[in-house]
Amino acid sequence: MTADPLAPLADLPGVSAAADTARDALAAVHRHPANLRGWDKTATEASWRAGRSSAAIDGGSVELRRDGDFDDPILAGAMRVAQALDGEAADSLTAIFRRAPAQAFARLHMLAAADLVDDPDDLGRPRAGAEVADRLDLLAQLITGSTRVAAPILAAVVHGELLSLGAFPTANGVVARAASRLVCMSTGLDPHNLGVPEVTWLRRVADYRVLSKAFGTGRPEALGEWIIFCCEALSAGAAEARSIADAARAG
Repeated sequence: MTADPLAPLADLPGVSAAADTARDALAAVHRHPANLRGWDKTATEASWRAGRSSAAIDGGSVELRRDGDFDDPILAGAMRVAQALDGEAADSLTAIFRRAPAQAFARLHMLAAADLVDDPDDLGRPRAGAEVADRLDLLAQLITGSTRVAAPILAAVVHGELLSLGAFPTANGVVARAASRLVCMSTGLDPHNLGVPEVTWLRRVADYRVLSKAFGTGRPEALGEWIIFCCEALSAGAAEARSIADAARAG
């Protein structure tokens, strides 16, 4: 039997405990009374908050317009991605992600970068080169079943790898954060996409940048720090989801 390539990560100090905390927090918010039947409404609100925060991390505008017309290209792309992860559209994208992750990455890039490229042929196309192709292929293998690590760990690895790889010419941050969400949805960690970890990544954006860059070095301590950071964001994102659910129930 082939060894699980991510198994050593679960043994890094603090990683398993952080992953368990994130899992429990997200499971609890899915049991919130407002989310037992009305999760579609709270998930939509979560997607708006996620898109806004994801754009802001990359320097985009934070001015939301509910009519869907955004002047800022980064925000427009992030909101297109958020909408693709909401409702019935999410079911289709999650299904693609489970069987063909590279196609899902390409779709995310097409949505995120539509207003950021001069040549439409660049949309959905990873940068050329054997390293990019090999690392994307390895990610695809992890997502489709070559690892059995806890979902929060896999989500952090996919997120960090896409950030450090910079697989596309533009919009890699929005794509990476959305891919992390797809891991959470497809594994059942956050099946209704209720969490909003992006809020924490934005609030702690300096840590986000430093730790994601360190992740790219592959040093064990850096890998562990990034995974724990992402798990903490998932836990805080569950608290954000609870506040959305509380407001929905009160209203």
